[in-house]
Amino acid sequence: MRLFPGLLISHGRVARRLGLGPRSRLDLLRNLLTGLTRHERIETTWARADELRQYAEKLIDYGKRGDTDERAMKMADFWLTEKDLIPKLFKVLAPRFSSHHSNYTRMYQIPSRDNVDRAKMAVIEYKGNPYPPLITPKKKKK
Repeated sequence: MRLFPGLLISHGRVARRLGLGPRSRLDLLRNLLTGLTRHERIETTWARADELRQYAEKLIDYGKRGDTDERAMKMADFWLTEKDLIPKLFKVLAPRFSSHHSNYTRMYQIPSRDNVDRAKMAVIEYKGNPYPPLITPKKKKK
């Protein structure tokens, strides 16, 4: 007799299956993270954006360590497929978030794709990017 049913025990977070296999998933996440670092705002499916968010925030945490940290350089070299973005991570994005401890990204739901699969779409962006806001702030009434 078991004291705890197997369904109630948490064994960690299971990653989403985004591609054709583990290597495809990793390549997809690396390309999305490179695009997010270059443009600071990208549009993708909700599942991909939700999965990308944790990797983007972790990359900023590594970037805040500085370009002299060996582990941070290895992670930036691995996750960013375009090597010209590594200085941007350390010189632009990391100083922008130096006073923040977490929540470097924002996600917005946008209308679903109409053509084939009706996939739930999202926009993911770094906070403080140079683009105009997607949602206009509400004016306070007096």
